[in-house]
Amino acid sequence: MSDPFEQPYQHEAEHRQVQQRPSGERFVSALLRPATPEDAPVCGAICYEAFRSIALAHGFPPDFPSAEAATGLLADLIRHPHFSGVVAEIDGRVVGSNFLDERSTIAGVGPVTVDPPEQNRGVGQVLMEAVLKRASDRDVPGVRLLQAAYHARSLALYSRLGFEPREAIACLQGAPLGLFVDGYDVWLAVDADAAAANRVCRRVHGHDRAGELDDAIRQGSALVVEHDGEITGYATDLAFFAHAVAETNDGLKALIGAAKGFGGPGILVPLRNGSLFRWCLDHGQRVVHVMTLMTIGLYNEPDGAYLPSVLY
Repeated sequence: MSDPFEQPYQHEAEHRQVQQRPSGERFVSALLRPATPEDAPVCGAICYEAFRSIALAHGFPPDFPSAEAATGLLADLIRHPHFSGVVAEIDGRVVGSNFLDERSTIAGVGPVTVDPPEQNRGVGQVLMEAVLKRASDRDVPGVRLLQAAYHARSLALYSRLGFEPREAIACLQGAPLGLFVDGYDVWLAVDADAAAANRVCRRVHGHDRAGELDDAIRQGSALVVEHDGEITGYATDLAFFAHAVAETNDGLKALIGAAKGFGGPGILVPLRNGSLFRWCLDHGQRVVHVMTLMTIGLYNEPDGAYLPSVLY
């Protein structure tokens, strides 16, 4: 089956240049093509400004501290062999981008960003439809994302595209805790730990995230936690773009307690895990904002403790 990013194309929905929405906003004609390393600076600047403008409009801090930080992230995603990136152009000018994380069984979407002057004109929708078509063409069993709960338009868009809201997730930030949990030992993960860590993920989620774990072990950011002589959890990092899984809350507490810091806006804690959420608050973590986990396709209710990444 053909790759939706193989050739530039115009999405049918975007041909309606003169069709008016009730608000009077027009659809625009956007050309989609694969992201290239040369796109990173302009896509990074758009990513920064898009997230910044939406966050500040709602009274929240931006997800990225600078355009340089956003550019560095997108450059890494474009280079990565298991991320697929697509950019949207209008009249030869890049106006947005989106990415699909294909490292593991379930695919994660994002970041999807559109240049602020071009927002609310249909560009974000076709960027989302492009990555969803790629996931469908590749027979990916499930696709997930997290969206900022304060951004009502993205919640509505993703719901119309078929995503189901699953649960609320709190983004927490604060000083490193520097604490230990009795009976739980934490160390930097090595290749020999991967099989046991993936088994924990399969027990909790019904699938593993082996590709992400392998990346984190190579980068030196992954941690594992051992209890009663067995690995009972792991974290690819304690950060916005990282995830963690454990059989119990005590395992997650040990991982959080051992972290030297919480990267980006912070760690993501499911609000339904009230015990862990309160523990984090009691140890000085503060709520930055709330996000919504949304899914298409395969989804199992987690049977254990976990922290998602911003991709899922």
